[in-house]
Amino acid sequence: MIFSLKELVKWLGLTIIEILLNLIAVTVFSVMATLKLENYISMSWWSTFVPLFICDGLNAYFCVIVFIRQYLEGMYKAAALRSSWSFIQLLLVFLFKLLLCLKLEGQKNLVYSEVVSPLFILLMLIMIRACQLN
Repeated sequence: MIFSLKELVKWLGLTIIEILLNLIAVTVFSVMATLKLENYISMSWWSTFVPLFICDGLNAYFCVIVFIRQYLEGMYKAAALRSSWSFIQLLLVFLFKLLLCLKLEGQKNLVYSEVVSPLFILLMLIMIRACQLN
């Protein structure tokens, strides 16, 4: 079953620009990770994850701009709900990337269930949001 763009925007609470930014960042990260794993380039995992961290920063900046615009237009409740959802989502995804990078670099002795736990929380929140929308 393939979801339409309209359904993805509604369920994830992301705009099309944010989805596009994430797709570009994941594509660049995938190329860099492949080159690193095949030993074509030697770089740390931190520099491999840079496109994903930049994408998180751009998404946070975009969310702040949307919050300010909605607040200035008088949509206080919508601004608060959208910004809280977006920042919780960004925080959980950033935390996953950070923990994964720490695990891959060997800086922390983490179990994979600890690394993936922010994604489980995010999936539960998306599930609750999807049930509320239908």
